[in-house]
Amino acid sequence: MRVENQTLETGARASRPQDAGETPALLEQGEEWSPRIIGILCYWCSYAGADLAGSSRLNYPTNIRIVRIPCSGRADPLFVLRAFERGADGVLVAGCHPGDCHYAEGNYYARRRMSLLKRLVEYAGIPQERFKALWVSASEGKEFAQVVNEMVEELRPLGPFRPELAERFEALPMVEDAEGAACPEHGTTGVSPVESSGETPEVPSVS
Repeated sequence: MRVENQTLETGARASRPQDAGETPALLEQGEEWSPRIIGILCYWCSYAGADLAGSSRLNYPTNIRIVRIPCSGRADPLFVLRAFERGADGVLVAGCHPGDCHYAEGNYYARRRMSLLKRLVEYAGIPQERFKALWVSASEGKEFAQVVNEMVEELRPLGPFRPELAERFEALPMVEDAEGAACPEHGTTGVSPVESSGETPEVPSVS
């Protein structure tokens, strides 16, 4: 399913926390609830850091779906909002440290955009613990694992964001590529790990 200029769900149904009785109902099945997280990761740094965490056999929750983007400057705020709309309990956006961007300045654009998005998310009634934007380099596999573990522990007390969408989340692929220019704001395309088709970028789809 492609990202389109559709009207996102608004109001109480789109942004409400779970009802008080929903989390216990899930736990009655005898399974420990684990937060469902979407990770939007820069290919050159944060995705490589996640890969390092895996190859180093570091322990962190596996209930995470990754959107691999050419640069954090490619992180569209709509990706974050759609992730919540499709059943994520939390969203993590990660990119190169400032000054280390493969496309020179894409992460500066991302930092400015994510800072504003955090305010929008809170205004919509979504607790700030459910959305994080930070920097993880290719050599920081340990740090990536720590970030995911900490986010999971922060989300557990909050419970599921929208329990009715659990099945939609489980249908998402483990890793999905988002196509397009690396940093549309200043026209950088560079050498992208994902071939740019010029079409609207994709996010994980249930179809």
